[in-house]
Amino acid sequence: EKAVNLKKDLAEMQEWMTQAEEEYLEKDFEYKSPEELENAVEEMKRAKEDVLQKEVRVKILKDNIKMLAAKVPSSGQDLATELNVVLENYQLLCNRIRGKCHTLEEVWSCWIELLQYLDLETAWLNNLEERVQMTENLPDKLDVVNDALESLESVLRHPADNRTQIRELGQTLIDGGILDDIISEKLEAFNARYEELSHLAVSRQIALEQQLQTMRETDHMLQVLQENLAELDRQLTSYLTDRVDAFQMPQEAQ
Repeated sequence: EKAVNLKKDLAEMQEWMTQAEEEYLEKDFEYKSPEELENAVEEMKRAKEDVLQKEVRVKILKDNIKMLAAKVPSSGQDLATELNVVLENYQLLCNRIRGKCHTLEEVWSCWIELLQYLDLETAWLNNLEERVQMTENLPDKLDVVNDALESLESVLRHPADNRTQIRELGQTLIDGGILDDIISEKLEAFNARYEELSHLAVSRQIALEQQLQTMRETDHMLQVLQENLAELDRQLTSYLTDRVDAFQMPQEAQ
């Protein structure tokens, strides 16, 4: 009777493993929204816990069959053969579910990481847009224009590492058919805004550099003119002090 019960337990265990494999490993999942992906991750975590909890039952079956084999070798031998099959299938099921759970967790981590990089780069784009707007309608002062140019250039020196991560993470998920529509839409909007703002910022940078160069040249010309006028004033003052007749002065002084 004990052998019959153990045989029944082995059959039930095998049936449960078959159902678990169908439910957790053979279903085709399509992750078209973050909610679907998150639910799949949580479901696979529960599946892993559920499968691992059966380890106690498997161990009890194994011990009972060993005890029976010691007492009744003929019955125990047949059950031991069936047990080995169950143990092998159970270990395979555990490994596959662990693997799928790990994969889904990695995918979810990849999605979260992509969102974090997008947030960082969006904050940078907001800052860049603000700096570009600050360069509009500047007063015609050398120091103001120079400060605006330096401020804009400091933002433009932003490294491209984050954008590389965004591209690689997004492509990895899209290639796997995971959240591909949502990610494609996010990347398209981000890239369009990046191209527009970066081109605008570079154009404003060039315009400010040209404006600054013109102002510096004008400032230099004014300085030279002021120096010449100062020298002329000194000469005229000298002539007046010495009561020099106007017709005795150089033509430019007259």
